[in-house]
Amino acid sequence: QVQLVESGGGLVQAGGSLRLSCAASGTIFSINAMGWYRQAPGKQRELVAAITSGGDTNYAVSVKGRFTISRDNAKNTVDLQMNSLKPEDTAVYYCNIETRTYRGAAFLYWGQGTQVTVSS
Repeated sequence: QVQLVESGGGLVQAGGSLRLSCAASGTIFSINAMGWYRQAPGKQRELVAAITSGGDTNYAVSVKGRFTISRDNAKNTVDLQMNSLKPEDTAVYYCNIETRTYRGAAFLYWGQGTQVTVSS
């Protein structure tokens, strides 16, 4: 089993910064993609940013240029640096990883979510 532990959420004023961290532990053979999603009240969960094992990144248009995703393959961690935060970034942020077993089977895991609130 794999566990994801997130940290770094909180309350910040518009224009401020926060850094989210997610650490994966448990029985892990390899991790493919790692990412962050968010879900605001009354809205569907959406992809914020993702990063492959090779370091290729993908960002939602709404956060491009403000957020930066990074990972440490040795530590099985993924971070999301969020700058120039806006009230519309307010949401619960979820860490997500795709693991592979030695036989090639893929599994998706989610963190418990961390609240990010940006005040105007």
